[in-house]
Amino acid sequence: MSIVHAAPSRWRRREGLRALLWMSPWLAGFAVFFAYPLAATVYFSFHRYDLMTLEFVGLDNYRYFFADGRAWVSVRNTLWFVIFMVPAQVIFALGMAQLLTRIKAGAGFFRTVFYLPSLIPLTAGTVAFVFLMNPSGPVNRILGFLGLPGPDWFGDADWSKPSLVLLALWGIGNTMMIFLAALLDVPKHLYEAAAIDGAGAWRQFRSITLPTISPVLMFSAVTGVIYALQYFTQAMIASRVASGATDSAGSTFVPGYPDLSTLTLPQWLFHVGFRDYTMGYACVLALLLFAASMLFTLILLRRFRAFTDDEGGDR
Repeated sequence: MSIVHAAPSRWRRREGLRALLWMSPWLAGFAVFFAYPLAATVYFSFHRYDLMTLEFVGLDNYRYFFADGRAWVSVRNTLWFVIFMVPAQVIFALGMAQLLTRIKAGAGFFRTVFYLPSLIPLTAGTVAFVFLMNPSGPVNRILGFLGLPGPDWFGDADWSKPSLVLLALWGIGNTMMIFLAALLDVPKHLYEAAAIDGAGAWRQFRSITLPTISPVLMFSAVTGVIYALQYFTQAMIASRVASGATDSAGSTFVPGYPDLSTLTLPQWLFHVGFRDYTMGYACVLALLLFAASMLFTLILLRRFRAFTDDEGGDR
């Protein structure tokens, strides 16, 4: 009996070792690029660290976060982008994709035109957008010609975040193409059957289109939220160009122009870490970003699962 039981046990061990061998590249990458950096971030968050000296300070860095006014401003601005920019991107990309599925003549041309802005480098696209929307730029001239007042898009605290949302919508090409592929993959016979049953366009969209493309919606929402939580380049470049600041020696430029309205949490993390060299406190901000990303992702996954189950029950 012992020999009979020993053979399956050796086989299972060999299979386990073989599985570990095939997984070893992923496990090595996970350990080196995720597990170790996360553990090091937690460790340094309990220390005063300026890249030269390391001093244990316990929870002081965490206490300082609650007293840091600019950190809370950056949190509010980041949440604003999550709440307003992400839904705007998803809805606009889905609407443009839906429109492109209806175009028969010149569909390839319009797809190319709508996709091109996403190919422009972020820095160049942001600088060009700030130029186009400066107070005396082409956009305000067109608005003036139409008899409409042209705001100071990136120089007014009330308009700076909406201007960045417009910039994000301008470069929505990647998400639009993903939605377009998903919409073209929806079975046509479902629409035909729904039309025979008397379902209108809105009912077809809600009961057929949305449930069918729900995985793509979930992907776009999750990646959009993660992108918004890590929003850095466009806000930093736009505030710097609009303010006229330079990055010369001795520069004291603080991101967030005007009036900290475009200051996001990643920008403040970069500033305190690589300008003030308070790496321990920067690690606290990094952990906050990681926790927020995990929380929003879990919430979205649960909401989309509930939405899919409800729509499946209705059908």
